[in-house]
Amino acid sequence: MELSRAQLNQIRSKWAPRPSDVVPEPVGDGEESVWDYPRPPAVRREDREICIRFAGVEIARTTAALKVMETAGAPVYYLPTQDVQMQYLHPSGRSSFCEWKGEAQYYDLNAGATVSRHAVFAYPHPLDDLGMGYSQFAGHMSFYADRVDEAIIGGERARPQPGGLYSGWITSWIKGPVKGVPGTGHW
Repeated sequence: MELSRAQLNQIRSKWAPRPSDVVPEPVGDGEESVWDYPRPPAVRREDREICIRFAGVEIARTTAALKVMETAGAPVYYLPTQDVQMQYLHPSGRSSFCEWKGEAQYYDLNAGATVSRHAVFAYPHPLDDLGMGYSQFAGHMSFYADRVDEAIIGGERARPQPGGLYSGWITSWIKGPVKGVPGTGHW
């Protein structure tokens, strides 16, 4: 999907700061508020070990993931393809578009007779017109926590971001409220 600069700017301009009716949860030592995350999203390296398991198979394990943090959303983790058992991923034919990162391609997970549709996505040719480092996403895969058996980070099993649309992972150190449930579409 190709969009002009004007179309991208129009889409991006619709995002607003935190709504006045949202009260962020208190944050303690070692915790992060999704309301402190910026928009456009920030990218940083994640050194905690991440492990993905599906249908009795370890699909991925890495300590070299990228972490994406965007206002109101749980962090999204991108794992380098060299740390992913790529033989279990198959293009699903689905795609979507993010106004910050560009066009995403989706993959099904297939392990034996078990299939999880659209469980993984990647940005093979990410946008980086804002100079935010999104070009780093090339060669990385992101997994939906609710479409695998286990998504583990730093020894903790992650819960999926609510609503089914977003691929963020919620852990004990992430404080919200997190967008995704009905009524949060304007966040």
